[in-house]
Amino acid sequence: MAAERDRFSTATRLRALGTQAAERVYRAQNRRMRAPRRSRLTGRAALLVLVLCSLVVALAYPMRQYVSQRAEIEEQRRLVEELRGRVEEKRDLKARWKDPAYVERMIREHLLYVRPGETGYILPRGTAGRTGEGASRSRRTAEPGPAEQAWYRHLWDGVDAADASGAAGQRP
Repeated sequence: MAAERDRFSTATRLRALGTQAAERVYRAQNRRMRAPRRSRLTGRAALLVLVLCSLVVALAYPMRQYVSQRAEIEEQRRLVEELRGRVEEKRDLKARWKDPAYVERMIREHLLYVRPGETGYILPRGTAGRTGEGASRSRRTAEPGPAEQAWYRHLWDGVDAADASGAAGQRP
């Protein structure tokens, strides 16, 4: 019984409380000692993040400029190649116009010139493939428009129209 009394005695309880309190203090001291280390790592990490963000902000505008300038350079190169192709086409056209046979063909085709002794025929557009009665009927009924007429007919129609409007203006 003496052992049981001793177990429930005030002194025993105080000793148990003292050891528990000592364990709590020891645990709290360990926590405090670990906490500054965490804050140091957190501070270092924050500083590292701050430096990285500063670098990103400092380099963002120059990188944007670099990328846009590279795109512009590529666009200018593409434009130069396109213009070189057009220059080559113009050189070819110039060389063709120096050929008398090409010049004669263009004059005959666009201005409807014929050589002495030749007979020139002007067919309305769309009748080149027709033959027989259908072609002659379409020639009689279809009057070519101003764009389909020969240049000299278009010229005389303009002169006639100007003469008609001038004569109408002189009458009181």
